Amino acid sequence: MSFTFFTDRDLGKAFPRILREAGIAVEEHSAHFAHDTPDDEWLTSVGARNWYVISHNRRIRYTPNERDAVVRAGVGLFLVIGKVPFTQLAQNFVNTRKRIERFIERHRRPFIAKVYRPEPRELKRVPTSPGRVELWLESDD
Repeated sequence: MSFTFFTDRDLGKAFPRILREAGIAVEEHSAHFAHDTPDDEWLTSVGARNWYVISHNRRIRYTPNERDAVVRAGVGLFLVIGKVPFTQLAQNFVNTRKRIERFIERHRRPFIAKVYRPEPRELKRVPTSPGRVELWLESDD
């Protein structure tokens, strides 16, 4: 099964490029929306296209109009977690791809999930170690 991911504008250009180079279907915010398009507006549009969103904006769960747009539009949203360069977050997303796909197969939209990087000691031992994916918000929350 294949999925299309949509990268929020906060992830820049390198993040989607790295995903695309790894064979992941990805659409960039800038290819579909103006930079200042309100989040609730593009979330609704992306949800209608059945794409999965990737963002670094952890505030989205706590911003009522954005959280409500995720739920109303039936969006599956993955938040990449970490205070590292976006290139490292993108590589972690690629390394965690199988776990993300299993998560998608097991969870109905709408949801917000977090994609974490592996522990530093695990990365040191195996640089391509996958991270973990955790459900953060379901429509019932």
